[in-house]
Amino acid sequence: QLRFVESGGGLVQPGGSLRLSCAASGSTLDYFAMCWFRQAPGKELTGVSCISRSGGSTNYADSVKGRFTISRDSAKNTVYLQMNNLKPEDTAVYYCAAAKQYDPDYVSFREGEYDYWGQGTQVTVSS
Repeated sequence: QLRFVESGGGLVQPGGSLRLSCAASGSTLDYFAMCWFRQAPGKELTGVSCISRSGGSTNYADSVKGRFTISRDSAKNTVYLQMNNLKPEDTAVYYCAAAKQYDPDYVSFREGEYDYWGQGTQVTVSS
């Protein structure tokens, strides 16, 4: 059973940076496309950034392009989300999620395709 431990969230001032980590156990992540979603208070869950199995394909929500970078480390079985120039509107609970994929370059923001989810980590951007 694939499980995740998310870390790296916290309180940061606008313009600051955080790096979220999603460490997996129970299975190698090499078979999975990975995605970060977030949910702000009173709002729906939305896709932030996803990365294919190969790491060769990524996508980003328009609101985070140029500020966030997703990456994966096969040796550490971990996926990261580097978040720079954070804004108050980035405040949310961030979740990592995994979707088993045969296509090594497939990425998707379709929430229903992700079968395994982390417990979430809170990110608060405030002065």
